[in-house]
Amino acid sequence: MESQVQPKLIIHGGSGSSIESKGGLIAVRQSLHKIVEEVYEMLLRGAIASEAVVRGCTLLEDNPLFNAGTGSVLQSDGQIRMSASLMDGATNRFSGVINASRLKNPIELAKFLQNSPDRVLSDYGAAELLRELNVPPYNPLTDKRLEEWIEERKENFTKKMANTVAEPAGSGTIGVVALDNRGGLAVGTSTGGKGFERIGRTSDSAMPAGNYTNGLAAVSCTGIGEDIIDECLAARIVVRVSDGFDLKGAFEKSFAEADDRQRDFAAIGIDATGAIAWGKTCDLIVAAFHDGQRIGDSLEIGQGTKVFLA
Repeated sequence: MESQVQPKLIIHGGSGSSIESKGGLIAVRQSLHKIVEEVYEMLLRGAIASEAVVRGCTLLEDNPLFNAGTGSVLQSDGQIRMSASLMDGATNRFSGVINASRLKNPIELAKFLQNSPDRVLSDYGAAELLRELNVPPYNPLTDKRLEEWIEERKENFTKKMANTVAEPAGSGTIGVVALDNRGGLAVGTSTGGKGFERIGRTSDSAMPAGNYTNGLAAVSCTGIGEDIIDECLAARIVVRVSDGFDLKGAFEKSFAEADDRQRDFAAIGIDATGAIAWGKTCDLIVAAFHDGQRIGDSLEIGQGTKVFLA
């Protein structure tokens, strides 16, 4: 009989400097913990890691507190374009969509593309795939995001984000990392983008820089996408685990290097032993986890560059 391992799970809803603008500590904690509870129950019932990741990302995309799916930020032209990717450690296969529009859950397209010979599609390709799949059009715009855009437009997008925003520019992303009871790892990341960016700008969320696993470790990133890309952060951490670092050590070295270069981001991860870690160069990462015994989160952990084990 195949031996089973204890499932592990960690999710994030972005990074930044303040949780109050996301609705406050209680609202965010309740949202995150509810999602962790539901997805962890899936893992206990035998769901494979990629199934749990897709479900977790879907729930986060459907929550307007977070900048992904419903509640995504608007780009400079007033349109919403979303990116998402999924990577399965069992197959070492990456899939994703870049700047997709008019859909509810970009992670579902990334899931479909796992079994496609063409596994990363940009805006036009994603739109054509939606038509082929007969996915009904969906408008992810919320009143809050429209108000943000109107306020920014008054200053031609040159001033700081309006007080209505849920997170600083560029830091809104959601992600899920899961270890299933067979020892399989998977990771998914989804975002509405930077907010007010130039049309065509591409997020790290649909790149191995922001979302990566090789079956030994899995990492999802959040923060300033350009900084994540410059560090190739998710892949860098995973490769270091592959080269013999433990998960915490891989996070610590990667974040120390990033801090020297004044990067602004955060990441979550799990390795094949079941270790759970997260790190941040910013003040806050909005994350919650289940370590097999309890649900916990990162919401009241202090400022500064730190790496943590659950």
